[in-house]
Amino acid sequence: MSRVVVSEFVTLDGVMEDPGGALKTERGGWAFQFNRGPEGDKFKLDEVMAAGGLLLGRRTYQEFFAAWPSRTGEFADKMNGMPKYVVSTTLELAGWNNSTVIKGNVAQGVSQLKAMEGNDLLVAGSAQLVNTLMQHDLVDEYRLMVYPVVVGSGKRLFLEGGKRLPLRLVEAKPVGSGIVILIYHPDQKR
Repeated sequence: MSRVVVSEFVTLDGVMEDPGGALKTERGGWAFQFNRGPEGDKFKLDEVMAAGGLLLGRRTYQEFFAAWPSRTGEFADKMNGMPKYVVSTTLELAGWNNSTVIKGNVAQGVSQLKAMEGNDLLVAGSAQLVNTLMQHDLVDEYRLMVYPVVVGSGKRLFLEGGKRLPLRLVEAKPVGSGIVILIYHPDQKR
C-alpha cells in the first residue's frame, strides 16, 4: 500500500503560498531568503528520490510542468520520470511525461492510488488538494520545512474552520539558517 506524504515549505505563521516567488505574489519568495544547508538539501533530495510518484493539484502541477521538463540532473530526472497524478476539474490532458488526470471524486481516486503497491505519493504545494485530503483522513505523514519568517498573509496550510487534526511528532531537526524540519503522523488516539 502507498502512503500519502504532504511535504510543504511553511512560514512560522503557517503560510505555504509562493515560497519560491514564481507566482510573483506580493509576499512570495520567502523561502529563498534562507539557506537550507547541506542537511536540508539532502532531506529534499532523499524525499524525492524515495517517492513513487507526485500527487498534485492543477496549479502546482502547471507550475512544476513549466519548470522541470527543461532541467537535467539527478533531482530533475526523477521529477520528470516518476508518475504524476494531477487532481483537476478543468484539466483535460496532462502533458508532462507519465502524468494522469484524476477527475471526479478526489477521495475515491486517491484511495485507489493508496491501495496500489508502491512508494510514497508525495504532495507539494497544492493547498486545496491538501485540505481535501485532510478532510478525508488520507494523509499518512506531514513533512513541514518551517522557515523562520512571518509573512502575515497568504494561503495557509491549515485553514481556519478545518476539522480537528491531532498529530504526533515523529522527528524535529534544525537545518540551515534557522529552518526546522518537522515530521508528523496523524494521531487517532487523541
